[in-house]
Order: sequence, then C-alpha cells, then structure tokens
Amino acid sequence: MTESQYRRAVILAGGSLGPWSLAHIRPDDYLIGADRGAAFLVEHGYTPNLALGDFDSVDEAELAAVRSRAEHFRGYDAVDKDWTDTELALREALDRGYRDIVVLGGLGTRFDHSLANVHLLAVALEEGATARLVDAHNEIRLLADRCRLEADERYPYVSLLPLTLEVTGVTLTGFAYPLTDATLKLGMTLGISNRLSAASGDVEISSGRLLVIRSRD
Repeated sequence: MTESQYRRAVILAGGSLGPWSLAHIRPDDYLIGADRGAAFLVEHGYTPNLALGDFDSVDEAELAAVRSRAEHFRGYDAVDKDWTDTELALREALDRGYRDIVVLGGLGTRFDHSLANVHLLAVALEEGATARLVDAHNEIRLLADRCRLEADERYPYVSLLPLTLEVTGVTLTGFAYPLTDATLKLGMTLGISNRLSAASGDVEISSGRLLVIRSRD
C-alpha cells in the first residue's frame, strides 16, 4: 500500500496501551510508533510505517526488533530535542498530509504528559486536522466550531470543558441536558457528564476552543 492510500494516521505513544488499543487499528491506517508505542506494535505483530523517538523506554532487544521491523526508523537524542516523542509523531503525521489522526497511548500515569498531549490537539486543530486521544475509557477531541456525535455504548458520558478562558455560543441538541447559546468559562463544571438522548447529538460553539470528552466508568 502506498502512503497516499492510507486514510488516516494512528499514533501509538508511550502511555497506557493494552489489547483495547488494537481494536482501534484499521488496515488502511498509517501507523506511527512513538518510542514504546513502536515496540508495542511490533510485539503484537504490526509493522510500523514509521518508528520514531529517543527510545529511552525500551530495552536493547526491543529497540533491535523495532529497527528491523519498521518500514522507516528515526531516532532522536533524548537530550537534544525540544519536543516529546508524541509531539514529534503528531507533527510528522501533519507534515505527511494526514488530517484524521488518532493517538493511542497518549494518556497514562504521567499527568504532565497526558495534559501536554491534550494540548497537542490544538496543534492539530490549527493545521486543519481532526485529532483524537483515545484510551480504554475516554475519547477526547478539540472543537472550534461544531461536531456531530453518534450514540456509542462504549462512551455513555459526554463532557464539555473549555480549553480557552471562555467558550461562547455553546448549543447542544440531542442531549439529555441541552444548552442554547451558553457561555462556558475555564474552571466551570457545568458541562460535565451529559448524555445523548437521541441516536446522534450536535455540539456547536461560536468562539473559543472546547474539549469534547466521551467517556465511561
């Protein structure tokens, strides 16, 4: 398959990964393994289209396996780089023209890395791309205008949190708790734990940046 035939980029980062991760990989995905994410792909029989990072989270045997299996390999010095491995992977996906990007393993026990990866959604948005962070319990995207959510039994809850100081014109249709032209300010919890009340629901805003978080317990 040539690169132009891949429909989206899927990044496997070094956060929490597990069998659930594999269910999100499709045959037409361009697979980018960042650091330990590349080793995870190889361990489960996948060939990374690109493996990159400083690989400080893998041992020598895992690194050798990644080098031999990946179609393309790009190593970085752990000190002489300004971006995290996940940001390197995201920017690589954007540079290759992908505008539909899924990040698996972008959330985990390191809250600093998890929060930084949430902020990376803004980098994708500024490039006109749709990026999502997905783990075993959450799907996180960043909204600048509107989106439609289809009912999904995996994610019964929908929470809305401002990423900017305020988000105006928040209008929800198809939700158990609708809003019309509301303003959400940073720190408000009004948007927590809503639910779809129809087969699909629409979220629309006028200004600002809004995190749309679908989740389950």
